[in-house]
Amino acid sequence: MHYILFDGDRRNALLPLTYTRPVAEVRTGILTLREKWERRLGQPVSCLTREYLQDKFPISSGGDNLLIKGSLLADDSLTEAVKGLNKGEALWDGSQILAYRGPAAIVSDFESFTKITYTNAYREIRHTWDLFSMNGIALEEDFELLTSGRTSAPLPESNRAIHPERIFLEEGASVEHSILNATDGPIYIGKGATVMEGSMIRGGFALGDHSVVKMGAKIYGPTSTGPYCKIGGEINNSVLFGYSNKGHDGFLGNSVLGEWCNLGADTNNSNLKNNYAKVRLWNYESERFDPTGLQFCGLVMGDHSKCAINTMFNTGTVVGVSCNIFSAGFPRNFVPSFSWGGTSGFSTYLPKKAFEAAEVAMARREVAFTQADERILLRVFEESGKFRKA
Repeated sequence: MHYILFDGDRRNALLPLTYTRPVAEVRTGILTLREKWERRLGQPVSCLTREYLQDKFPISSGGDNLLIKGSLLADDSLTEAVKGLNKGEALWDGSQILAYRGPAAIVSDFESFTKITYTNAYREIRHTWDLFSMNGIALEEDFELLTSGRTSAPLPESNRAIHPERIFLEEGASVEHSILNATDGPIYIGKGATVMEGSMIRGGFALGDHSVVKMGAKIYGPTSTGPYCKIGGEINNSVLFGYSNKGHDGFLGNSVLGEWCNLGADTNNSNLKNNYAKVRLWNYESERFDPTGLQFCGLVMGDHSKCAINTMFNTGTVVGVSCNIFSAGFPRNFVPSFSWGGTSGFSTYLPKKAFEAAEVAMARREVAFTQADERILLRVFEESGKFRKA
């Protein structure tokens, strides 16, 4: 049987993060949504997503396919319900299809399916801000999933640990002369990851494989990074997908960064309005700023975007894919993909120049910028053109 995660109706709501990946490849907690399902199902899971993404994220299908909505967070109850489906059955909650099993991967009409009602509570990533809002509980669940029945690598005595039983170091992790407080959530340090001297970390916190916390960092949970990130300064309740840097002093709070992002030294974002009002965030579907219902909401930044030193982002800012932001003052709250500039105005960041920068940045981590990557970004450039002209 082939397990497949389909984008469903959440893909546009999760832009700009899903311009460059399937819905199931977003990260909250320690793992991506796909990785959570793979751990519980015990076998590989592929994705059914937009055609232009399938070269990089190929689907694996056959005569017996079990498709699961990719925005759902796997848990024990939902996993058992999904695994229990027979051919021709669909799991639904009374309003939407959560999973279905059949001979075809793509189904447009479920009239012929027997609907099995799922009545238990479940969690779904419906908006970009859910990634940091749900990060705490997702981190707790992932920590249990990854560490249950296992023994942590030893935490060196140079550190000060509070609730050390909730701190787990993978093989090759290095943590020295730091304070780790797991009172409010677990702390997970991935393989080959490094926490430099003088860091203060308050869980929940997850540091991905081969990522680095710079000296003197102040990390407030729940915060997570994927692999090969560098973080420093002050960070609160934020998620970095992977290969992204916030390595210097400055504040990042209630935010999500995609992959291959870089925040220049002393970059700061606001996560609270001066009048304490609820934050509005750019919505790619409605093409306007819509309510989040949140009082704390910072920055959402798509893949390959960067900003210069001393950049300031206002409360509730959305930056698209492959942007280059610089100059003093606050840029506007919505920066379309492939934008170049700042407070004095933006011009189009030409794909050729953006690709050259991406190739160099990725080579520094010994990752190739492939033709598939180029085709994806070209499609993003085309699809986002209407926003640059607005």
